[in-house]
Amino acid sequence: MLKVDFLCSDLSHPVVEHLHSWKRINQKKYNISLNNSSNSLEGGNFLFLISCHEIIKDNIIDKYENVLVLHASDLPNGKGWSPLVWQILQGKKEITLSLIEANKRVDTGRIWLQKKMKFYKHQLYKEINKILFETEIFLINKALKEYKNIKPKKQKKISNIETYEKRNPEDSEMDINKNLKSQFNLLRISDPERYPAFFKIHGKKFKITIEEYEKN
Repeated sequence: MLKVDFLCSDLSHPVVEHLHSWKRINQKKYNISLNNSSNSLEGGNFLFLISCHEIIKDNIIDKYENVLVLHASDLPNGKGWSPLVWQILQGKKEITLSLIEANKRVDTGRIWLQKKMKFYKHQLYKEINKILFETEIFLINKALKEYKNIKPKKQKKISNIETYEKRNPEDSEMDINKNLKSQFNLLRISDPERYPAFFKIHGKKFKITIEEYEKN
């Protein structure tokens, strides 16, 4: 039985619920553990890094046969933090999810698998995340089933690589002097629980949440 570990730094991250569900479904097939710190990792066949903020050290990598990272960009483009959020803000409708090997230089490992995700301009945070998480589970399942036949590929060498900076709660601030249409992507991609969209006026700070009013 394969030993499969997951490392997600934030236990309040919405992907954790999906990982628990995956664990329940697959607990008879794999020996599975969910972790939020590398200190609890014991080693095994696979370690998947999902929304992981830690830089994984060599002594952890050496404990596993395969250490893989899920990264929502068409690498080598889109290295860095929160790539899905940045690309939604850029107005992209098709985004690639990459499963890559972890190594010393972040987001530079060999590519195991990739899958394109399609998004629509009306979809909100939960709908966007549902597509992302389902695609992550798809790649995890494919890697575990086919790992013996997968041939990892080196990332292409290209110039002018686009990289993304780390986002913080202040990045969810809306500009009250701009119209709603121009800021809709920010409003729909902001995490309503952890990093909600907000605006400031009259010395106060106000949170904004959004949901579809009428479904077609």
